[in-house]
Amino acid sequence: MLILTILLATFFVSLISLVGIFFIGMKQDTLAKAIKYLVSFAVGGLLGGAFLHLLPEAMEAGTPSLFVYVLSGIMIFFLIEKFLHWRHCHKGHCDAHTFTYMNIIGDGIHNFIDGMIIAASFVTDMRLGVVTTLAVAAHEIPQEIGDFGILVYGGFSKSKALLFNLLSALTAMAGAVIAYYSFNQMVWLKGFLIPFTAGGFLYIALVDLIPELHKEAGKDNIALQFITIIGGLVLMWLLKIYFAE
Repeated sequence: MLILTILLATFFVSLISLVGIFFIGMKQDTLAKAIKYLVSFAVGGLLGGAFLHLLPEAMEAGTPSLFVYVLSGIMIFFLIEKFLHWRHCHKGHCDAHTFTYMNIIGDGIHNFIDGMIIAASFVTDMRLGVVTTLAVAAHEIPQEIGDFGILVYGGFSKSKALLFNLLSALTAMAGAVIAYYSFNQMVWLKGFLIPFTAGGFLYIALVDLIPELHKEAGKDNIALQFITIIGGLVLMWLLKIYFAE
């Protein structure tokens, strides 16, 4: 039953890749505003997932080298972003056709790791699995909308963009299955992936997402961004209370 739960969770996250279908007819400026506030909410969800759930769980479990694993998560996500970034540019010139496929490859690897993370969380604790799945989903929504836009901009038809987004997202299920069946052979993997995930969440929130929010000026934008970040944090806090009962 546990492997079935893990597969259903990763399949749910994978289906988020089809979110672009709801934005096909939306005007560009309206879409940009929607993404902006989804990004803010994702920041709160990721920070709340890391500080309210993952790190306390790792500390209670007495995970050795806890903060080394957190740092490894930050550094590995940095390397993934550096070497598999969707921008494939040379001396200021970007080949649109190339960056679409770079985006698919990079997103596939990212989703594969997400699947491993979700599996590790469920194996550790069902509550932690649910929270991790929701935190991953929170940052996947704006990311997948952005990925859809990148593929269409790079020359894909809208239907082809949705298909390739889904195929890259389904690598999460492969990552989950491999991680689940590896835990028996590599007991250390479960203890490593929880703080590693916290490091990855912190990197995405603080390095990728918050700088995007800083590009928006104006008092109204600041207030709404702050409120939606708090909304993400409150959701994670409510989940912590709910599962503690």
